[in-house]
Amino acid sequence: MDNRRGTFRTGTIAFFLVGPWIGIFFLLGLWIGIPFPSAKESPGLVGIAPKKVADYIHAVIEADRSIYTTEIVNRMQENGIVTAAEHWEQDNALPLPAQFLQRSGRLVAESGPGIRYRLIGLSPMYQRNGPATEFERKALTELQRQPDRPVTGVVSSGKKQYFQAIYADRAVSSACITCHNSHPLSPKRDFKLSDVMGGIAITIPLE
Repeated sequence: MDNRRGTFRTGTIAFFLVGPWIGIFFLLGLWIGIPFPSAKESPGLVGIAPKKVADYIHAVIEADRSIYTTEIVNRMQENGIVTAAEHWEQDNALPLPAQFLQRSGRLVAESGPGIRYRLIGLSPMYQRNGPATEFERKALTELQRQPDRPVTGVVSSGKKQYFQAIYADRAVSSACITCHNSHPLSPKRDFKLSDVMGGIAITIPLE
């Protein structure tokens, strides 16, 4: 690989890891009522409902992951430039689409506002990606039956309350199903394109 390709790949990964932050912090500002310039035109706007915030965040996540999957991973692999692999850091490869989402979710969680998002499933390859609560478990079961609308609710952790929305996560590319169907730790190996593989859990603190 020449230096140009290496520079392009590094810049591309950095852009797509940082990109989701921009949209998410803007949405958080709307939620808590930070007066962005547009607020001068709408003086009555002081915030939006947590469900709307979750919907907007989910739209940003899905758009970024879709572009990353189709325009970065698939395109790079088809042109023989670089592949995506589970152990991407050691193999000098691209993160898998699911890893891209999980990693960006960790970065957002570490940034301080309290918002979190992650992939969860009933048949994860790693137990850390399974449902953490009974609410998440029931939501994943419900999404298998009705994947077109999220399952939402208010959950508690200690003395704090959080709004949680869980959206169906579908197999959007062959890379998704190939990884899950062939991984030695996968408990389910018959996924097909567009199958519901799990859920995207978005958690927002309530003040």
